[in-house]
Amino acid sequence: MSLLNQKTIKKNVLFNGVGLHNGKQVNICLKPSDPDTGIVFKRTDLKGNNYIYPNFMNVSNTSLNTTISNSSGIKVSTIEHLMGALFGIGIDNVLIEIDNDEVPILDGSAKLFIEKILSVGLESSNKPIKIIKINKKIEFKNGNKFISIEPSKLSLDIDFQLKYQNMIIGNQRNKVNVYEDDLTEIFNSRTFCLYEDIEIIKKNGLAKGGSLENAIVVKGEEILNPNGLRNSKEFVNHKILDCIGDLFTSGYRMIASVNCSEGGHHLTNSLLKKVFENKDNFSIIEIQERALPHTLINRSLLRSIA
Repeated sequence: MSLLNQKTIKKNVLFNGVGLHNGKQVNICLKPSDPDTGIVFKRTDLKGNNYIYPNFMNVSNTSLNTTISNSSGIKVSTIEHLMGALFGIGIDNVLIEIDNDEVPILDGSAKLFIEKILSVGLESSNKPIKIIKINKKIEFKNGNKFISIEPSKLSLDIDFQLKYQNMIIGNQRNKVNVYEDDLTEIFNSRTFCLYEDIEIIKKNGLAKGGSLENAIVVKGEEILNPNGLRNSKEFVNHKILDCIGDLFTSGYRMIASVNCSEGGHHLTNSLLKKVFENKDNFSIIEIQERALPHTLINRSLLRSIA
């Protein structure tokens, strides 16, 4: 299989579970798709105007998740973990059929998405992949929150920092090379919240499906989940997973260096809008096998693909 040609899945992949925010049971089916069709969501519970494209311009909400909508107002929410899984595995084209308006949260990470997708294998096409190459440094700030993206020679580097008053979360920072580093801990890291925020979140009609089975809950100096954390930097690592998934709403994998402090879905989406408002900021190029020393697929997943 040519790893630098466009890929899809070999056969259908089914998932079912509860939506983190709407609390409803949902089924999704990932289906193989032709080259150059990209990632597409289809709401099977609706008959018309039911295709939604996970593009940064279609992001309609960034409060505690990434929600995409089409011109008819049909939406799919909490797409970021699935999008991060697809990015990491290197899937360019797939149809995602979903029978409700929120992707199931599963265990709160991308772990189960990745394991099940890899179990069916990938199908490579004869079409080369396209990537986005960042040409200029672009920044976006919102108070103390900050995100920037700038040129990188051959990699996608993400440097992310969290700053929390809570002693358990505290100030965490991690930097990863998305294509070269072992990102097992990134993909396995779960969403999280503070115990004191739960009531406010639920008053806003969110987190109806939240539980200790799909989220880390921190109360004071205690983690309420019986088995604790999966890794020592699980909080910031989950934010990196979210960032990877949100970056994939650009439409392609990317060569760039991203630096973020106290960011989230809103900052990443705002940064992408700023990047793509000027064609001088980026280039979209086709990648040939001989052009790069690595595969633009995360190295830690290649062993499963090979």
